[in-house]
Amino acid sequence: QVQLVESGGRLVQAGGSLRLSCVASGRTFSEYAMAWFRQAPGKGREWVAAINWSGSSTYYSDSVKDRFTISRDNANNAVYLQMNSLKPEDTAVYYCAADSRNGDYSSDDYDYWGQGTQVTVST
Repeated sequence: QVQLVESGGRLVQAGGSLRLSCVASGRTFSEYAMAWFRQAPGKGREWVAAINWSGSSTYYSDSVKDRFTISRDNANNAVYLQMNSLKPEDTAVYYCAADSRNGDYSSDDYDYWGQGTQVTVST
């Protein structure tokens, strides 16, 4: 069993930056692929970014590519999402997710999910 806890969400002005964190419990964190998803009010869950177990490969949706960076620290059981040049359309609850997959990182059928952290980008 893995528990995920996100933090770092807050209100920020357009053009600003935020860094989200997700800390995992459990001994097998370094074996898991990690991903970030988001869900805006009235919309479905959207995949944002993913990173493989070692951190050697990262993947991004077109909507955040070149603005967001996903990274991980396996020694501290943490994954991060650095968000730059934020836009109002980035407003959403951001969730981290994990499981032992080795591909199909954008599919939202991950085994483990956090509770989410709210990011609000004002104009």
